[in-house]
Amino acid sequence: MTTVERVKTYLLQLQDQICASLEKEDGGQLFREETWQREAGGGGRTRVQEQGAVFEQAGVNFSHVFGDRLPPSATAARPELAGCQFQALGLSLVIHPRNPYVPTSHANVRFFIASKEDASADSESAIWWFGGGYDLTPYYPFMEDVIHWHKAARTACKPFGDKVYARYKKCCDEYFYLRHRNETRGVGGLFFDDLNEWGFERSFDFMQAIGNSYLPAYLPIVQHRKLTEYTDRERNFQLYRRGRYVEFNLVYDRGTLFGLQSGGRTESILMSLPPVVNWRYNWQPEAGSAEAELTRYLMPREWLQENKMR
Repeated sequence: MTTVERVKTYLLQLQDQICASLEKEDGGQLFREETWQREAGGGGRTRVQEQGAVFEQAGVNFSHVFGDRLPPSATAARPELAGCQFQALGLSLVIHPRNPYVPTSHANVRFFIASKEDASADSESAIWWFGGGYDLTPYYPFMEDVIHWHKAARTACKPFGDKVYARYKKCCDEYFYLRHRNETRGVGGLFFDDLNEWGFERSFDFMQAIGNSYLPAYLPIVQHRKLTEYTDRERNFQLYRRGRYVEFNLVYDRGTLFGLQSGGRTESILMSLPPVVNWRYNWQPEAGSAEAELTRYLMPREWLQENKMR
């Protein structure tokens, strides 16, 4: 089995596992699957769950695309790869829960290969790298949920070095940042890119560790919060804050840009957007309210160190 086939097999299995677990947690709606082909090469398997009891919308998408020229978003940091053949494989998911007390979550793991001659990871001329991570976007945050999320991330990173979690936690804080709002998208998690310095096997092991840790990081939070009672006030605040998610994905997200520039399937790319969103001009939460409390969480913080001092 080639390296590309190994990565593809893992990503498809991960998609199956995550979808089955989310369906079980929701107890209602099943995922609807669509396969698609990209005219320039490759395709994908999109799965979307809509109007579930727990998840208002959940998308878990696999794609494997290839072509003769990397799009500009992929060569911005690597200009030497302009004009290269490429293959890109990835699994990307975004979960928008119905209950405002359940955070939105995002995760992705991906593998890129580029070469002037042969875009195969088994080719000596190929340049390859792994990337991915996950982040959590609460509306009514609870410190114990944030701590659990980051402990799961740290546990996944631990076998690969004592400093790995801190390194990729910092990358996540920096990447998922809305500069025009001066706030993070949520409470962070992990983000890594251009990973190849460990060699293929160890880098692939790390990508799998991150992919496999997503459900243990997220599902306990869902289970703890999904039956919390809420009113129109909390629902309206959730819809307002979802607007920030849209802003980030359409203005900053490199994955969205790569998908559109590479000719990916538009519906699959934009499934990350929430199904219902409200914008309100210059709205500010009342001082001291539960809604105002969110602002304390929308900044880079050393959550696990703070937890030790509590």
